[in-house]
Amino acid sequence: MPHLKLFLLALSFYTRLPHPQTLDYKQLPQAAVYLPLVGWLVGGSCALVFYLADLLWPQIAAVIMALIAGILMTGALHEDGFADVCDGFGGGMNKQHILEIMKDSHIGVYGFLGLLLMLLLKISLLVAMPSSTVPLVLLAGHSISRLSPLLLMQRYEYAREHDSKASGAVYKPNFQELVFAAAIALLPLALLPALCALAIFPVLLATMLLGHYFYRHIGGYTGDCLGASQQVAETIFYLSVSALWIFI
Repeated sequence: MPHLKLFLLALSFYTRLPHPQTLDYKQLPQAAVYLPLVGWLVGGSCALVFYLADLLWPQIAAVIMALIAGILMTGALHEDGFADVCDGFGGGMNKQHILEIMKDSHIGVYGFLGLLLMLLLKISLLVAMPSSTVPLVLLAGHSISRLSPLLLMQRYEYAREHDSKASGAVYKPNFQELVFAAAIALLPLALLPALCALAIFPVLLATMLLGHYFYRHIGGYTGDCLGASQQVAETIFYLSVSALWIFI
């Protein structure tokens, strides 16, 4: 029962899905461990939308509809973080300036261009894959990419001195929790060809480099950094699977 409550807390924070109103939000930080399981739900929904849309329309239209479904389910939470990181690190001169820019709700040129190029890259990669494979890739991509924020949370400290919009995500998972989350995150890989398992290494490398970049500039991570890491990891996963598919 405690696990179910934590999962529902994760759903309430990381998605726009209906949830019970009696949840204990004091336990919200611990619920971050269930991020990969939330990825199952979001990725599975995107996969279903793609499968149904692909029966009626061109594959590119089905891919765009699947991405829209994911954005609607999460309220663009991770995309917003990615855009804020692009603006903050693109225009910030120092730690305080970067943090101030990321806290601004308005999107700038860096954020707009970053989101546009990232979405175009996702679309181009998914359209180029066999249509029968795209649902499985979406499921795995959403699950695996949500391990990246947990890795950053375990490795680094929260960079802001005061609470922000994502303060509920501030938590340092222990080794057992990280193993649990990793097992959930990696399980969808079993549905893809075995060679696709190699895609996890570029994802981990990108997460490590991104974490180091954040630490060097602001001394840790923020909620926006976590969202950006999910988006980067998801895109790197699609890039890696697309490259590996040549040998399958």
